[in-house]
Amino acid sequence: MAAIPFNRLSAVGNEMAYLEAAITTCRLSGDGDFSSRCSDLMAHALGAPRVFLTPSCSAALELAALLLRLEPGDEVIVPSFAFVTTASAFALFGARPVFVDVCAKTLNLDMDAVGRSVTGKTRAVVALHYGGVACDMDRLAELAKRHDFEIIEDNAHGLFGSYRGQLLGTFGSVATQSFHETKNFGCGEGGAIIVNREDWIQRTEILREKGTDRSRFFRGQVDKYTWVDLGSSYLPSELQAAFLLGQLEQRHRVQQRRAQIWDRYFAELSGWASLKGVQLPHTPEGCEATAHLFFLVLPSLDERQRFISHLGERDILTVFHYQALHLSDVGRRFGGRSGDCPVAERAGDCLVRLPLFYSLSDDEVGRVIEAVQSFDAVS
Repeated sequence: MAAIPFNRLSAVGNEMAYLEAAITTCRLSGDGDFSSRCSDLMAHALGAPRVFLTPSCSAALELAALLLRLEPGDEVIVPSFAFVTTASAFALFGARPVFVDVCAKTLNLDMDAVGRSVTGKTRAVVALHYGGVACDMDRLAELAKRHDFEIIEDNAHGLFGSYRGQLLGTFGSVATQSFHETKNFGCGEGGAIIVNREDWIQRTEILREKGTDRSRFFRGQVDKYTWVDLGSSYLPSELQAAFLLGQLEQRHRVQQRRAQIWDRYFAELSGWASLKGVQLPHTPEGCEATAHLFFLVLPSLDERQRFISHLGERDILTVFHYQALHLSDVGRRFGGRSGDCPVAERAGDCLVRLPLFYSLSDDEVGRVIEAVQSFDAVS
């Protein structure tokens, strides 16, 4: 019986044909035809003013930090239960990341904790939509209006999800996307920045082109291009964009299949989880999630490690997720202490993710469910 991996990136449409077409043109540097088609597709689907592809979500977060014009002493509030670049992208440009806890049910930003952490130095709050389930954007918008800070959406998990009918990625001044191979739509590595502030569009274009007005030159708006701002090279290659376009064109089919798998996990594991004291994902009313991941929160770290071994013995790979950032070596240098974010700390110790990808077959889903139900968790 074949092993079941945690993730498997699959071609779902015209990826191979587009790769061949890109190679045939012999123009593989960034911002070619396939990059433009990906950006236009996302902007149209989201109703966003502009979308720019980037080499990764981390690069998109760095662009967001540059757009903020951060200075030493500025603070950016981030969830402690997040990927490292959700914080490091802002620290890299001089800001102090302020770590806050997450909600026990959704693992999204705890808005009460955000409210307690805002100071006169707060420049932005980063809202990570964990698992593609939206943060409470009404409360965050209210706090932003009251305290005059920017909202940055880390939408790495949430492309085409929504909150009260509005698509994720369209709430913040900017939003960042990931197209890592583990995401719903992947091209190995890759990302995007969605720019919702019209007055930030031109500067975003300059920053991602090494701080030059090169794009204006190619449009014939200037007779030469030069260095006009501080930036870096934030363009993916046309090979990445070609593969990604094939994925995005099949977005409805991909999302539908992932939702089928997610729904089956939830339906068939809810009884077992309730008996064993295991937490399953929660989707609040008004949220349309993306079925990006399916997690279990086991009663303890020992139970999680035993669970991972139990499934591994049955040739099923399961993995944990983020470790609480405030307890990392760098997080402690910014003032993080044990006990500051107890929900994030528990999730770092006890959460495990099940295989969930487009090509996961019904039989494989059944094998995973059977293996999980055969684990005798100590509640």
